[in-house]
Amino acid sequence: MKKKAILTVFVCLICSLGSPAYAESYNWGFNKGKNGLPADAGKNFNEMLPEYEAIYKGDTTKKDIYLTFDNGYENGYTAQILDVLKKHNAPGAFFVTGHYLKTAPELVVRMANEGHIVGNHSWNHPDMTSVTDDVIRTELIRVKKATEKLTGQKEMNYLRPPRGVFNERTMEVAKKEGYYHIFWSLAYKDWIVDQQKGAAFAHDEVLKQIHPGAILLLHTVSKDNAEALDSILTDLEKQGYTFSSLDDLMIEKQLPNRMLY
Repeated sequence: MKKKAILTVFVCLICSLGSPAYAESYNWGFNKGKNGLPADAGKNFNEMLPEYEAIYKGDTTKKDIYLTFDNGYENGYTAQILDVLKKHNAPGAFFVTGHYLKTAPELVVRMANEGHIVGNHSWNHPDMTSVTDDVIRTELIRVKKATEKLTGQKEMNYLRPPRGVFNERTMEVAKKEGYYHIFWSLAYKDWIVDQQKGAAFAHDEVLKQIHPGAILLLHTVSKDNAEALDSILTDLEKQGYTFSSLDDLMIEKQLPNRMLY
C-alpha cells in the first residue's frame, strides 16, 4: 500500500512537470519602440498575456505613460526619485522585495503616503518557474503582509515577476492570488551599478523608446536614472505625455465602455 502511494505521487509529479505550463519558461522581451511607434512583444506573448490579464503596455492611441520602478535593494537614490515624482505630480508603482521592506521601511512608507502604488516583486526574488506553487504563494503573501504592517495597505494587486522570468503556471498562480502581472514596454540596461553611463545616456535611452501607452521599467539602484528623471519627465511633458497610474490603466481595461457620472 505504501509503495503504491509513493508510485502514485511520483507519477503525478512526472505528469505535472511534463505539462507545458511547467516545461516552458520565458524571459520577458520585446521589440523596442522607436520613432513614437509602440514596442511589440510578438504573437506568442500578445496572445498569452490577456488570458491571465497580464499587461506590458497601455492604449497606444493615448499619450499616457506609466512609471514603474523595481526596488530589490536601496542604493541611496529612491528619495531623490520620489522628490522628482512629487515635483511633476507623477504617480509611480514601486515593486518591492522582502529585502527592501526590511532595510528601507521608511521609504516604503513614504511611497504609500505620497500616493504611489507599492507592488509585489516577491520576497526572495527567485525564478518563480523553478519553484512550486506553494513557494510562489508564500513569496507573495510575505511581501503583502509586511507591506500592510508598514503602511496599512491591505490590498496588493500588481506583481512584477522577478528577473522577468515567468510561464503560464506562474501567471495562473499569481492571478488566483489576486495579482496582475505587470511587464513593461520600455527599459534599458540600468541595473548594473558599476556600469552607469551618465544621466544624458539614461535620458536619451528613454526618449528614443518612448511611445503612447508605454510602461517604463526603471531600477532605483541606478544613479543615472535618479539624475536623469527630472529632465526625462520634463521633456515628456513637453511632448504632450501624461503620467498615469496602473490603477487607471486597469480600470480602463476592465471597463472600456464605462459610463462617466
